[in-house]
Amino acid sequence: MTPQPRYGRGLFGAGVLLGLMAEQVVMFAVPLLLFQDTKQVSTLGYAFALEWLPGLIAYPFAGLIADRDGGARLFSVVTGSRAVVLAVVVAVLLTRPGWTTPALMTSGAVLSILVAPTRMSVEKMVPQLAAGEAMARTQALVQNMELLAMALGPALATLAAALIGKVWLLAVAASVFALAAACWLPLPRGERPTEPVTARATLRELGLGWKLMAGNRPVLLLGILNFGINLVVASVLSANAALVTGVFAAPDWSFALLNTCVGVVGLVNLLVIPLVLKRFEVPLLGVLGFAVLCAALLLIGIAGSFPVYAVLFIAVLTGTAYYNVFNRTSRVKVIPREHLGKVMGPFYLLNLLSYPIAGLLVGSVGATYGPQRLVGVLAVVLSVFGAVLLPLTMRSFRRTLTDRERLPVGVQS
Repeated sequence: MTPQPRYGRGLFGAGVLLGLMAEQVVMFAVPLLLFQDTKQVSTLGYAFALEWLPGLIAYPFAGLIADRDGGARLFSVVTGSRAVVLAVVVAVLLTRPGWTTPALMTSGAVLSILVAPTRMSVEKMVPQLAAGEAMARTQALVQNMELLAMALGPALATLAAALIGKVWLLAVAASVFALAAACWLPLPRGERPTEPVTARATLRELGLGWKLMAGNRPVLLLGILNFGINLVVASVLSANAALVTGVFAAPDWSFALLNTCVGVVGLVNLLVIPLVLKRFEVPLLGVLGFAVLCAALLLIGIAGSFPVYAVLFIAVLTGTAYYNVFNRTSRVKVIPREHLGKVMGPFYLLNLLSYPIAGLLVGSVGATYGPQRLVGVLAVVLSVFGAVLLPLTMRSFRRTLTDRERLPVGVQS
């Protein structure tokens, strides 16, 4: 039975939230286990790079699969698979403690591949659940689920770590992934194509996705801008454990508290952003988010204590959340719905190529000159780069949407 729209939107949000919570538990446990096992910033950076590289290759294929599948079925299968991977990792760590670092880095690469179809499933489902003005609210819901997960995930991780230890946190994450997969089981599922899937047809559709993205000027500009933003933010995320417990010499619980505070702010944003959207246009929200993001990143480069860094880290991710309402809402409006997955696969690949590059920068430049100095330099570059590209991107979206409104009814660009 197909769920009612409100009920379906609730299941959709619950599945997204639980999946992201499980990711947060993993992101809390793995960096600490790696840093405590090796005591090297470079290990964190290279592990971050290794984690993201396989996922990049998977994104175009994941987008294609999401177009064929419809989203809901794919999310449940892949999220359930993530639970199985973590269960295997827990078994390895408990029986072979000496394999901690290679096991965690290998599982990170496998989980990275599975992240791609998960993200594409969410992208594909949003237009099926919302349209018109509800689109921005649903995209804001997805973004705020990410921040809310940063409150509940680390809180769950901190409690579980105190009671059962860090290794068993991965078992907790596996259980939460399984719950997330179950939430999407009742959601509407698209009809699978009846024609056989051949290698030639797959390559043709992959090529179409790249062609559509390259020919869509606002989406291409947005992807380039997102690459710059993600490069700096990913550098902060990659070095976060080392900055908190190393540079600022704060205890482990401070690392969890920091992420929890980010999530609490996300809960506030969950209530505030819908109200803000009633008074301000989405592009203005994007400008505000980008300005807050850049200012906070610049100040992180000169922060002198953990409390100051904590406030700025929260500001970085809050600014990112506001910018992403513009990012997520705008791109969906200018991509044909039937080709959304094909285009979003290459789009994500372009965006997230910055993640392994950020990990390599932290592992090399950051390990030599310090991760804080690296973030400061990258923040300066991003501020100048974004000040030029953001207005160009917004102008391109306005022109494209205006041109489409002028087309006669029944004509598609």
